Amino acid sequence: MSPDERAELARALAALEDSPRENSAGADGPEHAGPLTESDLPGNPRSRAIALVAIIGCCLVLAAWIGVLAVTLPRYYRSGGWRGAWIGFDVGLLVIFAVTAWAAWRHRQLVIACLVVLATLLCCDAWFDVTLDLRTSGFLVSLLLALCVELPLAGLALIGARRLMRLNVKAAAGTGRVPPLWKIPLYGLETRGFRTLIPAEPCPPVPPDEPGQGIASGPAMSGRGAPE
Repeated sequence: MSPDERAELARALAALEDSPRENSAGADGPEHAGPLTESDLPGNPRSRAIALVAIIGCCLVLAAWIGVLAVTLPRYYRSGGWRGAWIGFDVGLLVIFAVTAWAAWRHRQLVIACLVVLATLLCCDAWFDVTLDLRTSGFLVSLLLALCVELPLAGLALIGARRLMRLNVKAAAGTGRVPPLWKIPLYGLETRGFRTLIPAEPCPPVPPDEPGQGIASGPAMSGRGAPE
């Protein structure tokens, strides 16, 4: 499509989006019209704040737990259930391979999540194969499998997921140039940073100035908009 055709399509889509909003404003009142507000977004600020705090807490707890394991775990350990652990892991890997193949065959957005999970499991498989076979007769085979099979497949899966996400962003934004994924904000939260995920205390309304009084300004104003 030419730039003019894309612009015309964008205007048509915008008109389609505005018409339901105008109809709802006429039926339910003016409060339903206008741009998206915080209540129109999925979830709410408190839920997103709780999720963010939980993730940060998990990072801190995991970092402390790694230190504890580094000090307390024995260097050598005889494990039970070895067969069940590895067979179960490989069954999970087989399932995610199958789901990824189905999603790719059917052209489903689910394939992006499947590729990320697949890459993670392949990296875990390579790590445990190499580290657990260290100083054994099977170390060389595990190392070759990790370098020639598992890690290359994980890299291809991540590259495929990245390309699909960039294609989605390009199709949604209607632009030819897509910035790096870590610079692209979440849709609906483009103008909001992570700091605003934590709900701030609402500012009280500022009463109008009485006649004969000047407008308070400068350093005499506190952060809430009222004089200190």
